[in-house]
Amino acid sequence: MAYILQVDFEMNGPFGDEMAKAFSELATSINNEKGFIWKIWTESPETKEAGGIYLFETKGAAEKYVKMHTERLAGFGISPVHAKIFEVNSALTEINKGPVKQ
Repeated sequence: MAYILQVDFEMNGPFGDEMAKAFSELATSINNEKGFIWKIWTESPETKEAGGIYLFETKGAAEKYVKMHTERLAGFGISPVHAKIFEVNSALTEINKGPVKQ
């Protein structure tokens, strides 16, 4: 079973192309996390929020990532971090073309 991790937090920027340049190394490092499948990066310059939607192979991998990522963001002065983990209903998600096949 796959698990979705939803993360969001307040951030003053950068956003858009500047964010892509500033965080490309971080994005690459996320690919090495155990149990990681994919991430969709989220941002809202209007509300000064950022975060992401992740897919992990197991709930344990998602939980471990939340702990590490929350500590990393705290090092950047970002707190609080809001995180929720959800089980994926693969049967319904497939109907709606969600990319969750493992």
